[in-house]
Amino acid sequence: MSLSDIVQRGWEAVGAGDFDTLVTDYVEDMRFIMPGQSDVLAGRHAFREALNGLGDIFPPGFEITDCRQIEGENEVVSVIEWKSEKVAESQLSVLFKFNGDKIYEERWFIDTEQWKGAF
Repeated sequence: MSLSDIVQRGWEAVGAGDFDTLVTDYVEDMRFIMPGQSDVLAGRHAFREALNGLGDIFPPGFEITDCRQIEGENEVVSVIEWKSEKVAESQLSVLFKFNGDKIYEERWFIDTEQWKGAF
C-alpha cells in the first residue's frame, strides 16, 4: 500500500466518523499542528480525544468537494477543495510526514483569516 493510499484511507475514515480506525495509522508520539493556532497536539491519545469535537472545529456547512494526494519521499500532501455556508469555494493543504507506514506528523496549511470568517 502506498503512503497516498494510507492518507486517503484516513480521509475516508474521517468522512465515516471512524476515528478509532484513523488513529491506527499514526505513531504513538505523533504531532498535530494547525498553523495559526498556538496549540500543538502531542501524542496519539490527545489527537484521538480532539477528534471527538471535530464538528466544532469545522465551519457550519463544511464540505470537502475534492481531495487529491501528492506523494514524495516519506511524505504526502493532501490538497483539499472545500466549501461551507459562508465560503463558496476554497483550498487548504495538509502535510503528512511518515516513519515507515505510520504518520508521525500532520500539519495543516490554511488561510486562517478566511477560516475564522467561515464561522
